[in-house]
Amino acid sequence: MAVEHSPAAPTGDRSRIHDIGYRGYDGPRLGRAYARRSLYSQSLRGAYGLGRSVKSKVLPMLLFAVMCVPAAIMVAVAVATKAHELPVSYTRYAITMQAVISLYVASQAPQAVSRDLRFKTVPLYFSRPIESADYVRAKFAALASALFVLTGAPLLVMYIGALLSKMGFAHQTEKFAQGLVCVALLSLLFAGIGLVIAAFTPRRGFGIAAVIAVLTISYGAVSTLQAIADAQGSGDAVPWIGLFSPVTLIDGVQYAFLGGSSGFPGGVGPSSGEGVVYVVLLLALVAACYGLLNRRYKKVGL
Repeated sequence: MAVEHSPAAPTGDRSRIHDIGYRGYDGPRLGRAYARRSLYSQSLRGAYGLGRSVKSKVLPMLLFAVMCVPAAIMVAVAVATKAHELPVSYTRYAITMQAVISLYVASQAPQAVSRDLRFKTVPLYFSRPIESADYVRAKFAALASALFVLTGAPLLVMYIGALLSKMGFAHQTEKFAQGLVCVALLSLLFAGIGLVIAAFTPRRGFGIAAVIAVLTISYGAVSTLQAIADAQGSGDAVPWIGLFSPVTLIDGVQYAFLGGSSGFPGGVGPSSGEGVVYVVLLLALVAACYGLLNRRYKKVGL
């Protein structure tokens, strides 16, 4: 809008309104689903530094390489020695590499949400058309997908290598599928825990430290308690202690239902009945993480 003043015009006719070309948007409205997909794709790309600076790509790509290199070495050894089985099972590989996975979650969960909190951009997302639930679903799905890529890629390397070394196709396919189920559950659980912790601090450094502390300290404490219980002859308590750490929780599920070996003392994990408790607790934790995130962002978006 512009106002023009003309000295020659009468006093009552000095103001005029001119159309300077602003027009309303009359194109297609793509809606919440499109906004949710866009947020998911951008968050997934950001989890590996794609579309960002070179510095942002270094750590995620390095951790991805660290996850895949041991699998490639195992495949090379299996092919060279003409082994009939891989030295590490598909379901155990992610448990063995849990330190690398924890570091990835600690570095990328704050990156996914902390900057939005720090720069107070979350209310802009919710202005329209998406809501807090859309934001949470997109971020949760993006980090879980990034983790699935991180943990599933080495399994694919192992599977291809096993087929190249002429191991049984049916047997390897079955074990590979079980491994994918294991890493899918791990991805959901670790993504939920990482995002919940990161969503409560706008400082990325604090979020990284908190995620590392929760994932590593809980695993160390639970493993120590399990070893003590086993040494004192309380072997029945070992599976129940395993419920209190995300890593041992996944370990128990893969032992009880996916045919894997266990890292518990004595190599004996939970029974099938105890495994049901593990699965129920795992799914309850994932649902609780989603609920906490949703409530958190409803408050942030106000």
